Amino acid sequence: MDNTSFGNNYDHAITIQFFKRWWKLLTLVTIAALAISVVASLLITPRYKSTAILFPTNSNRISKAIMDYHYSLDFMDYGIERDCEYAIQILSSKSMEDSVCSHFNLMEHYGISPDDAHRLFKLHEQYRGNVNVKRTEYLGVEVSVLDVDPEWAANIANYIAEHYDVICHRIHHDRAVDASRIMEGVCSKMASDIKSLEDSMRTDPAHKASTTTLIEYKCEQLADLQTRATQTAVDADNCVSYKHWLDKATPADKKAWPKRSVIVLLGTFGALVMCILVLLLIDARKES
Repeated sequence: MDNTSFGNNYDHAITIQFFKRWWKLLTLVTIAALAISVVASLLITPRYKSTAILFPTNSNRISKAIMDYHYSLDFMDYGIERDCEYAIQILSSKSMEDSVCSHFNLMEHYGISPDDAHRLFKLHEQYRGNVNVKRTEYLGVEVSVLDVDPEWAANIANYIAEHYDVICHRIHHDRAVDASRIMEGVCSKMASDIKSLEDSMRTDPAHKASTTTLIEYKCEQLADLQTRATQTAVDADNCVSYKHWLDKATPADKKAWPKRSVIVLLGTFGALVMCILVLLLIDARKES
């Protein structure tokens, strides 16, 4: 019967001999890597993080919420998941980025030369690396900004949250203006049809009953359209807030990045592992 044993037959004496032979070099590499990692971590410019949190309102039309008593949704309600996704898309949009970069002159702030052929790409990468928009657990939206200046980080985060209203109003205003223009045309056409029917009723009294019924029906349609046109004008002319503030960003008093302890540990450990691998490769070549 085969009595071959299966188990860990590795001779740990080999490992002990390896470290006895190379301990001086490994110690020297560890100390050098530790010193270099500490210096490197100190040379990295710290960045501060500021965060603004908001709740988007629902996307109900203000006119229907205020003027229509039969409307089931309240204009004062918090937004649902759909409104949260809309808000994230707007806050992360290129329109928002362009506005922030222009308002704060971020190209100069980030040290990007205006003569650089790739200045827009570099600005985009810097902005996207420093600005983060994400959904919170309870359908809020968090805007986080990293910057070397804590005041700038807080100001940019608050500006993004505030400018959200501007972009939302522009979108709703443009849509309402288009709808209002279409409704005006429809109302004018319907008023013209009613006048034509009234003229025909006077010239042809024989069909007065049917014509009167048709006029009454069209007058009801016209009144409904005029009410909707008034509601659309309210949407176009009034600027309301599309968010509820929860937390405004404030300047941080402690850096968020870099984590110097992590940099030192990873740098030292990485150098030590690399040194061990190189020494193992040297020993393997000698044995072969």
